[in-house]
Amino acid sequence: MEGLEPLYRRVAGIDVHRMLHVVTAVVERADGSIEQLSREFGGFKRDCRELARWLVELNVELVVMESTGIYWKSLYSHLERAGIETWVVNAHSVKHVPGRKTDITDSQWLAVLARFGLVRGSFIPPQDLRELRLLSRYRRKLSGMHASEVNRLHKVLDDGGIKLGAVVSEIDGVSAKAMVAGLIDGKPIEVLLDMARGTLKSKREALQAALDGDLTARHMFLLAHLHAHIDLLERELAALDAFLLAAMTPYQWAHRLLQTIPGIDQIASALILIEIGDDMTRFGCADRLASWAALCPGNNESAGKRKSGKTRKGNAIIRYILCECANAARMTKSSLASKYKSLKVRKPHNKVIVALAHKMIRLIYLLLTRRVPYHDPNIDYAAMSARKNAPRWIRQLKVIGQWPGQSAPPANA
Repeated sequence: MEGLEPLYRRVAGIDVHRMLHVVTAVVERADGSIEQLSREFGGFKRDCRELARWLVELNVELVVMESTGIYWKSLYSHLERAGIETWVVNAHSVKHVPGRKTDITDSQWLAVLARFGLVRGSFIPPQDLRELRLLSRYRRKLSGMHASEVNRLHKVLDDGGIKLGAVVSEIDGVSAKAMVAGLIDGKPIEVLLDMARGTLKSKREALQAALDGDLTARHMFLLAHLHAHIDLLERELAALDAFLLAAMTPYQWAHRLLQTIPGIDQIASALILIEIGDDMTRFGCADRLASWAALCPGNNESAGKRKSGKTRKGNAIIRYILCECANAARMTKSSLASKYKSLKVRKPHNKVIVALAHKMIRLIYLLLTRRVPYHDPNIDYAAMSARKNAPRWIRQLKVIGQWPGQSAPPANA
């Protein structure tokens, strides 16, 4: 490209496929001459190691490859272990001219763009977090399967005339699960009513009517299988959660900080860190992080007119997690809940949730950058701490037999 000063003297572009990697290396010699070398490698481990060795022999400074499905991941790991700086770029940003497209020309084009610094690498987390992503995303699939099976269980009960879902708040709650298990075991309604816990005890008459249905043998067969599958999924989810929380040990400081934000619990905090990591210098600012997560409006202006500013495509996983957290935060007594109420007056629920998630990801950036916990202006932390710890303090003072300013605790303590 004439008129441009190259930023890198030795670069390589890789056109990645499942079982074929086409590599073009552009090497600038000491005398200023440019040499272009192209080779093809297979997709097996030995081929990836040979590719990395070849690039090391050429003293390549930078490698650029497209984010082709999941095929780039194995090759990226080999280049990372070889100590070669590698950028994974969005295929849309490096699209080649139609009609002049081959694997060789694609790799050459990537090398040219890399040489002059005309591409920007995507965020790739460290290997530890990349491996944890496999588990966190599998957890999301299991969670979806669990929700689907619970809904199907609800439909089978309704089909058999059991209206339990109309009385209990959650069909997969402790009381409802015990009652469903009792129905499967053929227990009488009087025994099922004794399984009610908490506020359900006051709904005995409604529960009795709801549990009086006409379940056939086929209903019972399907209910038994659904109930067993739901139990299995819950055990698998619990095992995954325990593994993910144990894996947060190296990131404990960040894991605890994120939990200070209303709506973010232990699991949500772990899932967020797995997606974005704990090093915010990679993003540079909160605006870029929000844009990467597709939680901010897009810019679309032409001829001085602003067109649709709908959110762009980004990391769908972190967007999903933060929208769930925003849904939880709107039901707390925090400034995030106040923000939701103020926006809900003029915007629909889904748009308000995205706006709340946008605010939360900016808070996350600030907390991880400054390494300070979140302090909500709407929460009296001193009063909350006193309510939580006062019973323990009183017990300790009674044990030592002395209260401040007097020799014994008052009679009404």
